Amino acid sequence: MSDLLALDTVSVAYGKRRALEGVSLTIGSGEIVTLLGANGSGKSTTLRTISGLVRSHTGRIVFDGRDITRAAPDAIVAAGVGHVPEGREIFPQFTVHENLLVGGHTVPRADIAEATERAFSLFPILRERARQPAGTLSGGEQQMLAIARALMIRPRLLLLDEPSLGLAPRLTREIFGVIGRINAEGVTVLLVEQNAHRALALASRAYVLETGRVVVSGPARALAADPRIRAAYLGLAETPPSARGSASPDKER
Repeated sequence: MSDLLALDTVSVAYGKRRALEGVSLTIGSGEIVTLLGANGSGKSTTLRTISGLVRSHTGRIVFDGRDITRAAPDAIVAAGVGHVPEGREIFPQFTVHENLLVGGHTVPRADIAEATERAFSLFPILRERARQPAGTLSGGEQQMLAIARALMIRPRLLLLDEPSLGLAPRLTREIFGVIGRINAEGVTVLLVEQNAHRALALASRAYVLETGRVVVSGPARALAADPRIRAAYLGLAETPPSARGSASPDKER
């Protein structure tokens, strides 16, 4: 499997505070990789750095063989990177359909209808709400809209930042089901998620950040099975029966 995305010793600082310190990771084409860690560990900064919203001070970011370390955010979007930020950041005064059109501003006009139809097929409730102001949607519907908007560019890589934040369990299951479907259709996914159990169940590999550094990485099943890692980094006290007997992951310190 070839790498679609690679970060090589990427560091980011906000003033004098280091947010990322020498982060290296890879994502193979077609994978779902999850990035885990406590609040403030650097997960969102990692996604924002990949999408060009934050500039790295050191290191290199390569997407599909192209160095995008200093590329502008719009150029990174045009290259095929979609970003669903934490908090959704939809345009509440715009209708659902207008939000989708904003997301598809780089898509050729002839392809807009097809991209919109795909979004509605993934999230049928958005079709029903197409003319409704986005600010009047429920939290779950707003999250669906944020994902659908990012998919308008038909990304090769989708960055998802806390897609289940604030959602009821039923909606969380629905959102994760759609993420699996998106991946099955060929979209590579980098997932930031506080729900470590669900994220590890969906992903093939995982990285754990602590104070801006990668401290653990390995197959998702192995991380989920290791009680030391579960207790120390994931806030999970017991190993699920389905994960017992898996191999231990590699550690990076």
